[in-house]
Amino acid sequence: MTNLIGFKQPDISISACSYRRVLEIISNKWTALVIYALDEGSLRYGEVRRRIEGISQKMLTQTLRQLERDGLIRRDITPSVPPMVEYSLTPLGESLSQLMRPLKQWTNENYPLVEKAREEYDQREEE
Repeated sequence: MTNLIGFKQPDISISACSYRRVLEIISNKWTALVIYALDEGSLRYGEVRRRIEGISQKMLTQTLRQLERDGLIRRDITPSVPPMVEYSLTPLGESLSQLMRPLKQWTNENYPLVEKAREEYDQREEE
């Protein structure tokens, strides 16, 4: 559909686009890093926190709760003193992780080029 000037109307709805909603989940850096950490298997809370540099206890707790709410991770409690809690990806989380692996690989291979481009841009802007 086109408007009066001849331009196409937007075909990506902010309110109805499910892709946008998924991007809100995975675009959070902590969410992506937690998924990457759990991609290798179940981990206890402290193990997740040690694997992710710079994450606070509060942010990790919030992220884990949100991922559990979204059905991407499972929280398993083993009755003991103190209780042992482990986190793992659900089948839904594993399917998302499979899609995120190529992004991680691309980043590992290409981020130095992004940094170089930024430096070159910044140098041109300073002139």
